Amino acid sequence: MYIVKNALRSMIRSKGRSILILIIALVIAVSACVTLSIRQSAVRARETGLSDLEITAQIALDRQSLMQSARNGGGEANGEPPDLSSMKDALLGAQGLTLEELQTYAAAPSVKSFYYTLTASMDGSGLEPIDLSRSGDSSSDDADDAESADGSGSGSGGGNPFGGKGMGGMAGLFGAQGDFTLIGAGSDEALTDFVSGVCSITDGAMFAEGTEERECVISDELATLNDLSVGETVTLVNPNDETETIDFTIAGIYHNSTAGTQESGGMAMFSAAGDSANRIYVSYAALKAFTDESAANASTETDEETGREQNTAVQSQISGTYVFADAEDYEAFEAEARALGLDDSYSVSSTEVSQYERSLQPLENLSKFALYFLIVVLIIGAVILIVINIFSIRERKYEIGVLTAIGMSKARVALQFVTEMFSITLAAVLLGAVIGGVASVPVSNALLESQITSQEQKS
Repeated sequence: MYIVKNALRSMIRSKGRSILILIIALVIAVSACVTLSIRQSAVRARETGLSDLEITAQIALDRQSLMQSARNGGGEANGEPPDLSSMKDALLGAQGLTLEELQTYAAAPSVKSFYYTLTASMDGSGLEPIDLSRSGDSSSDDADDAESADGSGSGSGGGNPFGGKGMGGMAGLFGAQGDFTLIGAGSDEALTDFVSGVCSITDGAMFAEGTEERECVISDELATLNDLSVGETVTLVNPNDETETIDFTIAGIYHNSTAGTQESGGMAMFSAAGDSANRIYVSYAALKAFTDESAANASTETDEETGREQNTAVQSQISGTYVFADAEDYEAFEAEARALGLDDSYSVSSTEVSQYERSLQPLENLSKFALYFLIVVLIIGAVILIVINIFSIRERKYEIGVLTAIGMSKARVALQFVTEMFSITLAAVLLGAVIGGVASVPVSNALLESQITSQEQKS
């Protein structure tokens, strides 16, 4: 009891030193409270956000892995230069998964549901696309006319630097890209834009699920531009072989609520096929029948510029989407797919998870910043406290001599000094917890807003 009383008297006598220690301990306590609050918020936000998401994922070729394998096989690991030809051949020879393979991986226990689409690139016969790349530019129209005149183009879609037209040697690698993107839906669930409400039927109706009838739905912009209505027929042309055509009856016309905004500054400024208004939705069965027929009748030509072979079949690609109930199922899916035979050349990715992780980046940056700040405060605070105590002990040599002279052991003298420090620190921690609890929310929000603004400016 004597030690406690003597410690209190000493703290009162040395008010300046006690207040200084209290302030330093208080700053450390508040910093720790705010930092822990921010870090806990980051963890909780990630867990809560992922649990609320219905996650979808796709399996795609891992081009980086293919290139790395070709690079290693070319002897670069032994100090030799990389074999660029091998890397190109690896990429060009890579094959996408078939529908049967995609359905095999859909049998994984973690998969809630599975849907698929077949996408094909087509031109139109007498069908004008929404083409921002030619808006107000008569020279591009003249170039289209010249291209059609010499037989190197097909219809209205010239001037596309990302498709087959005007690409020179690149056309020999991928074939020609048309002005329209046909999306063959394997089920109603695959019509994600309509399920989410981004697109809605404004006239007519959606074609029946799984139908083999050649029916389609087109955008209202495309219908207005070409003066089309429900019940009329549109003719689409294989851009690699103009003799191959397919007729679709317009079953419905849809409106895209994001049209005119989502492509701004994007690929649609250069490619008509990239504009959402040029998307034509059909059934998978109807489009698959045409692509199979085109592949059966296709011939192979050799590009004079590149020497590579080009197939005249219509370019198409199948993609499958796996739906998961929660993040745990998504994280378990890749291992299950590997067990079912998925090659290392393919990777599993989720747009929702990627976008959500990017949205959390400001919070994670803030969490790291807060941790670094706390470490700095702890180091500086500890150094200052050590220095203060060293000078304090030197100043109190007389007091220590008196205490030892009246019979107090060195251990009890040290215990008195510890009691003084502990009392001040305990008061600072309690007060800091209260202040930190109140200040953590507005401080976290202010710092988070700053981080989000900085992230948006960078992107």
